[in-house]
Amino acid sequence: MVMAGVAPAACGGDDEPQATATAPAPAPVPAPETTTLPRTATTSTSTVEQSPTGPAPRPGVRDGLVVGIGEQRTTMFADPRFRALRIEHARLVVAYDATRVRFEREIVDGWLSAARSAGAEPFITFGHSRVNPRKLPSSAEFRSAFRAFRKRWPQVRVYAPWNEINHASQPTARAPARAAEYYNVVRAECGGCTVLAGDVLDQAGMTGYLSVYRRHIDGSPRIWGLHNYADANRFRKRGLQAMLKAVPGEIWLTETGGLVKFGRNFPRDERRAARAVDYALGLAADTPRVKRIYLYNWTGSKPDDRFDAGLVGPDGRPRPAYGVLKGALEG
Repeated sequence: MVMAGVAPAACGGDDEPQATATAPAPAPVPAPETTTLPRTATTSTSTVEQSPTGPAPRPGVRDGLVVGIGEQRTTMFADPRFRALRIEHARLVVAYDATRVRFEREIVDGWLSAARSAGAEPFITFGHSRVNPRKLPSSAEFRSAFRAFRKRWPQVRVYAPWNEINHASQPTARAPARAAEYYNVVRAECGGCTVLAGDVLDQAGMTGYLSVYRRHIDGSPRIWGLHNYADANRFRKRGLQAMLKAVPGEIWLTETGGLVKFGRNFPRDERRAARAVDYALGLAADTPRVKRIYLYNWTGSKPDDRFDAGLVGPDGRPRPAYGVLKGALEG
């Protein structure tokens, strides 16, 4: 997802022109990152059985598969429904220069504090600056920013150096070598940390981007990140299959989920979103190299917003997708 503007969800669909990022005013909640689905086949039918109350929950997830949630807001951690799931892993997208901006520091302080109170391991991935969103920091600038982040928040031990590195909204989209340098920085600076490589979106050109990226990384990464929204919501597996062929090691589905609404191609439909969550969980469970899946996100958006993938509505009402996830975790 792309951090653009100050709304809690701001996404550009594959059927809409890409929004131009602008510097936002301070806000209590960062906008989540934007994902663009490839323009390909239309959504097919899920294998989930239908019932009068919605999709039937998947009967459990594979032993050893970690399920987490990506969420920009802190309210999730205090929600009794979240606590009931006993999820111990959460992901936050942070501007790479967060320590230099007061409202960004306050956001990260609050989110990490809430995650700690809920007993959730924080997973941090960086993205473009919200003060200067088009800036592609040099390796030295990124190193300085990362050192400052580590000094202020040493409790974070799981990182992806840059979010959706191949997406057009990110300054790394045409700079795979620079994105690889960011991985090298985090790997060198954070001994003992879990550092993911890649964190790419399953869009056209992904494998070509990774080919260049891999030529510039140090060592052999043990874990790679993938956002497979297209797989999950078009009920297919081509993005994950391409990733499995392109890189060795573990795959974490670091951002995926069921789209309640996304531009014109995905009109509002909570049951379809529930089927997509079920499919994403099943795809992860059926792929041994996939070790973690982070569903995005907890809190849904307002009806007029372009993007909505919330497990819980903005009014606090649990949606069918929440029931699918709860059933899977309890199965």
